[in-house]
Amino acid sequence: MPIAVDIDVMLARRKMSVGELADRVGITPANLAVLKNGRAKAVRFATLAALCEVLECQPGDLLRWEAEDAAAADAAGL
Repeated sequence: MPIAVDIDVMLARRKMSVGELADRVGITPANLAVLKNGRAKAVRFATLAALCEVLECQPGDLLRWEAEDAAAADAAGL
């Protein structure tokens, strides 16, 4: 998928666990993992806003577009 999710980067910068983020945002750790691992088909603006509020960041800090070729190379570990 050409949209990459960088929640891990922001979690590391904030020294926060996935469980803590899920609790503070109000979603389940399983749903956060689906989003974090790039398997989500959609994200609600309310969820994105809550993530940005808790992580003190902008949506562009969490989501970025990649060309299909780059995304395929990343997935293949190249």
